[in-house]
Amino acid sequence: MSSSSDHTIAIPPSLAGHHLLSDARLNKGTAFTDAERDAFGLHGLLPPRVTTIEEQIGRRLQAFRAFGSDLERYAFLRDLQDTNETLFFAMLEQNLEELLPIVYTPTVGAGCAHFSGLFRRAHGLFLSIPHRQRIREILANPLFDRTEVIVVTDGERILGLGDQGAGGMGIPIGKLALYTACGGIDPATTLPVLLDVGTDNPDCLDDPLYIGWRRGRSRGEEYDSFVEEFVSAAHERWPHVLLQWEDFAKANATRLLDRYRDRLCTFNDDIQGTAAVATGTLLSAINVTGAPFSEQRIAIFGAGSAGCGIASLLMAAMIDAGVDPKEAARRFYLVDKDGLLLDGMNDLAPFQRPFAQPRAALEGWALGGGDRVSLLEVIYNAKPTALIGVSGQSGAFTETAVRAMAKHNARPIIFPLSNPISCAEAKPADVERWSEGRALIGCGSPFPPITRGGAPFRVDQTNNSYIFPGVGLGAIATKSRRISDAMFMAAAKALAALSPSRHDPKANLLPPVTALHEVAVAVAIAVGKQAQAEGLAGYTGDVEAAVRAKMWTPRYLPYRRAG
Repeated sequence: MSSSSDHTIAIPPSLAGHHLLSDARLNKGTAFTDAERDAFGLHGLLPPRVTTIEEQIGRRLQAFRAFGSDLERYAFLRDLQDTNETLFFAMLEQNLEELLPIVYTPTVGAGCAHFSGLFRRAHGLFLSIPHRQRIREILANPLFDRTEVIVVTDGERILGLGDQGAGGMGIPIGKLALYTACGGIDPATTLPVLLDVGTDNPDCLDDPLYIGWRRGRSRGEEYDSFVEEFVSAAHERWPHVLLQWEDFAKANATRLLDRYRDRLCTFNDDIQGTAAVATGTLLSAINVTGAPFSEQRIAIFGAGSAGCGIASLLMAAMIDAGVDPKEAARRFYLVDKDGLLLDGMNDLAPFQRPFAQPRAALEGWALGGGDRVSLLEVIYNAKPTALIGVSGQSGAFTETAVRAMAKHNARPIIFPLSNPISCAEAKPADVERWSEGRALIGCGSPFPPITRGGAPFRVDQTNNSYIFPGVGLGAIATKSRRISDAMFMAAAKALAALSPSRHDPKANLLPPVTALHEVAVAVAIAVGKQAQAEGLAGYTGDVEAAVRAKMWTPRYLPYRRAG
């Protein structure tokens, strides 16, 4: 297919009638004009009335809102995406606040858990160990010639739900939908990938409808060599592709990022995207409190790859603010299943060690005895200014913990970031009540407004969707060869610069979800300029022009027969 200067699309003769209607990328449904119906044999296959895309959106929204559950709405939208991609993205862009919680978190978690039962048609690539010798053959399909961004998962740590096996494919599909809806990335250039290495989830293994490889998870050399085979084949097929790692377990997430980050343009959104949105939101909150970054003390509940990623980026910002690196590391209190990370602990991962507190630092602390230092003991003794949760443990931020934070801080910063909602460390309405309305709150999932000062107040959704679409857009637009930590810091600062609280300390820390498109543009420009400054960009011209030129708009283009 080709496009002429007047943006008319030339359709090959083989695509006509049902074949054209079955192509999600080209299907217009009832919006095919009479002339197009003549040219492609569509009369009789469609109702006679020609409608606009606006009328189609209205009809689909009416059907969407009539469903009784979010899972039904999720299945409806997935089916729409797989039958009429342009209509799906037009509807999503125009109704982002309403549809985002269905396409992405929290409902995507249920979508992953029920993926096998909901499966209707192929979308993306399922690459499995039994067929590993076919990876290059699979990637060579001409359908994927235009690929510029891949989101890949092995399904082991889906949100806070854990191992979902092949059902984890819902995450790359959802993430890439936001690359398009927020970042304007052409969906024809996106590719969701599921690396099927088996599953240890008994619910999947016992499910007769399970669509994945019915075997326990591959580990060790077999796993590593399979991932290497995929990465090598993908880089060979698309040398400039952006590869985003998504929802890999703690044992693999950081080490895979470290292994490949200097070989191709790649990042891990759970580690780096989460860190950037947390940093950007925290910078906004600190601006409200008036306390300088150099005086912050930060407790993070959940010391996996996401928690340590947040700590790493925040520590870099603290060092930039003039704090000595050793002193900066001591300002972070990371609490995991075995309590506060302390030097000398067994089984500390390499990425956790920089944040292990020296045991001598606990001299004078009032502790309950034993080797384990609890989150509540950290709050009582360290008196952190900010409390961030990435543990996946519902209710971990208890009333006692929040009240202790509020006792030590005039404006305590409290971010329960785990998602979906069922895994959040606290509900924002509870945090608001327990802190007597003084907490600066950010949540990983969408919650209904709280009441503040007698009026509804929007809860800030401190979600990666504020970061990764812009990072991807900026990297692709400037042909970046790598994604650096400094590019994520640039993204965080760009997000903080858009905070409504910069102009009104009583306002929100983040722009509304309805502004995610504008946020992505600002983040992309900042990321692209940073890539150029570091010599990582293949494009050295005007960044804003490149970013805006790269953005795709969901609209129907006129078709003509090729030849």
